[in-house]
Amino acid sequence: MSSSKASNSRPIGIDLFAGAGGLSLGFEQAGFDIAAAVEIDPVHCATHEFNFPRCTTICASVTDISGDEIRLRAGLGDRDVDVVFGGAPCQGFSLIGKRALDDPRNQLVFHYVRIVAELQPKYCVFENVKGLTLGKHAGFLKELIAALSDAGYEVTLPYKVLNAADYGVPQDRKRLFLIGTRRGLTPAAYPEPLTKRTTVAEAIADLPDANEFDELRYSDEVRAAWETKASYARRLRRLEVDPHDFGYERHFARDLLTSSLRTEHTPLSQERFLATEPGKTEPVSRFRKLPLDGLCNTLRAGTDSARGAFTSPRPIHPHLPRVITVREAARLHSFPDWFRFHTTKWHGFRQIGNSVPPLLGRAIASSVIRALGIVPSKPSETLLSGNTELLNLDMSRAARYFDVPHDTIAQRTRKTAEKEPLMEVANA
Repeated sequence: MSSSKASNSRPIGIDLFAGAGGLSLGFEQAGFDIAAAVEIDPVHCATHEFNFPRCTTICASVTDISGDEIRLRAGLGDRDVDVVFGGAPCQGFSLIGKRALDDPRNQLVFHYVRIVAELQPKYCVFENVKGLTLGKHAGFLKELIAALSDAGYEVTLPYKVLNAADYGVPQDRKRLFLIGTRRGLTPAAYPEPLTKRTTVAEAIADLPDANEFDELRYSDEVRAAWETKASYARRLRRLEVDPHDFGYERHFARDLLTSSLRTEHTPLSQERFLATEPGKTEPVSRFRKLPLDGLCNTLRAGTDSARGAFTSPRPIHPHLPRVITVREAARLHSFPDWFRFHTTKWHGFRQIGNSVPPLLGRAIASSVIRALGIVPSKPSETLLSGNTELLNLDMSRAARYFDVPHDTIAQRTRKTAEKEPLMEVANA
């Protein structure tokens, strides 16, 4: 909705399948200005607009938008786009006797390639599940690489499956990345892993217990005083400078605990949670209890409303008798504390589980910045986030806000209809 104010001194990035903005943030922190973000889900769009007030958030499916329209709405004119990035949801790979990109279930990947071809950025980044590299699915990847080659891009091979845990994220999360370079430019390499890993304790041990605050029964925020010692958490709370973060600072209150709506458990569930060993799975709920000195398991999104609105298992806190809060999940995903999510737990967890951890996105984006030959610098401007009402919108009000049909994301339907493949879902 907002118009872009991309700085002439910073390279330009465009996010497709943006969700709440994990990749947007990673690329911003590497030194890019995110000029436009395309996302079909109005609730995710509202969250993205709140967190990225300088970005043009476009609520649309990639199947219905052109590169020229993205340029026009972002106010880019004829400026060169430096990078287009995104993770297209993929659903139908094991195909016999036809090209995978011709299959309607894979139309989002086809349109990703089309928009890259139309925008002709210097670089493109494609992100997806690691399963795409296995078995028959690998044939789909070959087609994608060939299609990008036809569009004028050489993919850096071999493509890589990267674990977020190797890039400072306290979570075991493996994702596939392809980096494409426009012919004639310096190829971008995949980032090298870091030597040190971050633990669950470094991420969340400082956060106050949400269950200590009655306000968090009905609100997702409360004023609180707490001390933060671990460098990882201090950086996310903006108490310590991160020398590799070249994103815009945001105005926010460090004593406001946000995204922390409580989850009520029965006394029996609480007993079971407390009795579970860290690193083990509680047998009844099938929730995993987080180990303080280890990694979080992969945070998943669950399904959207058209596919049953199922909630993914949420990890159990390392020593408290409850599942983690959205803010704790955000810390485990490397989102800073100023970054806000939808106020409901269902949307909030889905937005995190669907997103690329910003630190992993930053590692990829930094490789692209290096290939561009740019030395990134920190902007002096501090941004005001959007209106917090954006974080409270339900689907129908968010659809009205972005002037899109209220059934843009189909609501839960009868089982006969649920069998239909859903094309446009948030990035898994």
